[in-house]
Amino acid sequence: MKRNFYVLAMFLAVLAALEIGSLKLEKRAAEAAGVEAPMFEVDPMWPKPLPNHWLLGMTIGLLQDSLSGPTVPLGLYGIAKTIIGYLASSIGGRLDTEHPIARFALTMVFFCVHQAVILVTRRILLAQPDTLFTLHLAIGAGVNAIVGVFLFMALDKLRKN
Repeated sequence: MKRNFYVLAMFLAVLAALEIGSLKLEKRAAEAAGVEAPMFEVDPMWPKPLPNHWLLGMTIGLLQDSLSGPTVPLGLYGIAKTIIGYLASSIGGRLDTEHPIARFALTMVFFCVHQAVILVTRRILLAQPDTLFTLHLAIGAGVNAIVGVFLFMALDKLRKN
């Protein structure tokens, strides 16, 4: 008998809470009735050209796909480069990326994440199983990071001139 009383009390408490929430939402909706949704217009000039003839990561990835031959489906590198470009711009604004060790570490990490995105995309979209972390990947990440650090140094010198 006590159990039935507790169940009924809980049911009534939940029902009361839902009714109070409903009344509060109705009140908010009545207050916001005068507010209009924003109007969006199509910009026929979008996307605007990038300054200094820059290329997007997606464009470079699609170019790389087109030059890779029939073994790489078109768009695979474009997807990976777009994701890495987004991550690099998001992280680069929060970390000190001027130090060569930080550049080395970030380049290695981004190379590994790039390869992981390609692998996951191949597994999901193409059902092509492959191993994720191998010695070949580690060596490739290290070489890529070393070359990247020297390229960053050269680009820094050009930027300062």
